Amino acid sequence: MTLEVSSQVMEAMIAEAAAVYPRECCGILLGEGAVITAILRAENVHGDPVKHFEIDPQALVDAHRAARAGGPQVLGYYHSHPNGLERPSSRDLDMAARDGAVWAIIAAGGVTFWRLGDAGFSALPYVLSHR
Repeated sequence: MTLEVSSQVMEAMIAEAAAVYPRECCGILLGEGAVITAILRAENVHGDPVKHFEIDPQALVDAHRAARAGGPQVLGYYHSHPNGLERPSSRDLDMAARDGAVWAIIAAGGVTFWRLGDAGFSALPYVLSHR
């Protein structure tokens, strides 16, 4: 599966990661099917936001409620790796639900996309759109 990602979404994620550095940013990927059209920034409520992230639970509840009410669907989640590693960490693997969600990782000025399956994380190809 190839994702389609809005160039504005990519720019927003990269800018957010830079703005909160050296802390990890995090949030929710929104869209429809394989098309990511928006992000919902969320507060990183983890006790050690320099090394870990935890999306504010209320942001998750609100995003899912909005989706049920006809808004954009929750396609997955994003967070930054201030250490520059562009791949999921062992902690990401331990903490992620195996629910088919898309995971975006912002690192080293770029973004990579992943999906977690039985064999671990698999990289997802993507194309940029100008939506």
